Amino acid sequence: MLWISIDRTLNISLKKQVYEQIRKLILHGELEAGKRLPATRQLASQLGISRNVVIEAYEQLFAEGFIEGQQGSGTFVAQGAFLAQGVKEENLLLFDLQEENEGEKDVIDFRSGIPALDLFPRKDWGRLTKEVCMEAPKSAFGYDHPEGRFELRHVLAGYLRRTRGVVFHPNQLVITSGATQALSLITQLLLSPQDRVIIEDPITHEIQTIFTSTGAVLNPIPVDEHGLRTDLIPSNKKPSFVFVTPSHQFPLGGILPIQRRIQLIEFARSANCYIVEDDYDSEFRYDGEPISSLQGLDPDKVIYIGTFSKILSPALRLGYVILPPSLTEQCKNIKWFHDLHTPSLNQMVLGRFIETGYLEHHISKMRKIYKKRREVLRNCLINQFGQSVKITGDSTGLHLIAEFANIEFTPRIIEQINKQKVKVYPVGLHTIQKKRHLNKIILGYGNLKEEEITEGICRLKCVLN
Repeated sequence: MLWISIDRTLNISLKKQVYEQIRKLILHGELEAGKRLPATRQLASQLGISRNVVIEAYEQLFAEGFIEGQQGSGTFVAQGAFLAQGVKEENLLLFDLQEENEGEKDVIDFRSGIPALDLFPRKDWGRLTKEVCMEAPKSAFGYDHPEGRFELRHVLAGYLRRTRGVVFHPNQLVITSGATQALSLITQLLLSPQDRVIIEDPITHEIQTIFTSTGAVLNPIPVDEHGLRTDLIPSNKKPSFVFVTPSHQFPLGGILPIQRRIQLIEFARSANCYIVEDDYDSEFRYDGEPISSLQGLDPDKVIYIGTFSKILSPALRLGYVILPPSLTEQCKNIKWFHDLHTPSLNQMVLGRFIETGYLEHHISKMRKIYKKRREVLRNCLINQFGQSVKITGDSTGLHLIAEFANIEFTPRIIEQINKQKVKVYPVGLHTIQKKRHLNKIILGYGNLKEEEITEGICRLKCVLN
């Protein structure tokens, strides 16, 4: 007798239940090769189901090679269908198969670069998504061009020319799955083992990893309150490119003045290299208008990267890279090898979102909210720490730098802060030349409500008191 059972309360067909149980018994060796299976009529009677259900289950097992029939002799388990099990099925019960937790309860996370996720414009985005899906041509549902949809590239070109002073033709723009992919494309485009990259120090550790993954060598240049120290770039170096965040240096927050921008371009011209400009959160400037791009000064020498992860949501995975014409075709080819193209419908929704004015309205709204959160954070730091804290890098973006007198943010201190259910991020994690900026932390405020900011700084005070 074949010991299997039927459960009519399950949302699984009877055929599937029979098939899966016999398949499992064969794979696990409980039904050995050569073992004769019950006749279809007999098994159907045993289980109280239609014979056709058993026939269909046997036919599926036969098609996959688990069983074989011998004329006039019945149905048997095929040779070679047993697979030794590395993980016992019952051990899978040790894993929590429920949905992943949103995160530890009551933790106040000052992570930088995260926008206010609860204020994503769901209603407008959802309505436009429905419109685009209903109105899109059939080509939008097939394979698309690696550089992205023309609708988005065209409207984005106008937006960036107007708001960021970027100079380019839409054909020079490649839509990417976020800024990370844009950086990866540039890495494959320009870097080989032992190539040199001149880079700001400190700079986000993830970017360092992307560049060094090719075997390239980083040439770190210190930054000050005005960004990259262009006077310290060695004139005898011939890098593949210089990487900068000129509109809001990450993490220290400096804005590169025009004199240094000109020096940087003159260096790139003399060294015959490119400049890679990451313009990751420049829309959120609180003291005056956003800073113009570096790319607008010399479009043939500057590769420009942007993303909508900070403006709208990281979940969209939408970014872009603007290249000099000489690099565009090769970049498109590399993008094709990466993932063929970025999802077309998301691109079309974003294009409509920009074209109808929703993006600029959202930025204007969020700038006011973030400015208020920044002020709450500044006031809390001053109220709690007084003259022992210095606040810098807060004119733009979604984070600021808090520099403390006579404190080093060692792993032990960070562990103590974490025990208070607060997460802060030392600048030292992002330095290339170590043992610098040890008394500074990055405090992101974009995704924290005002009361969370206040409570978080109070908890921080408990540790640093």
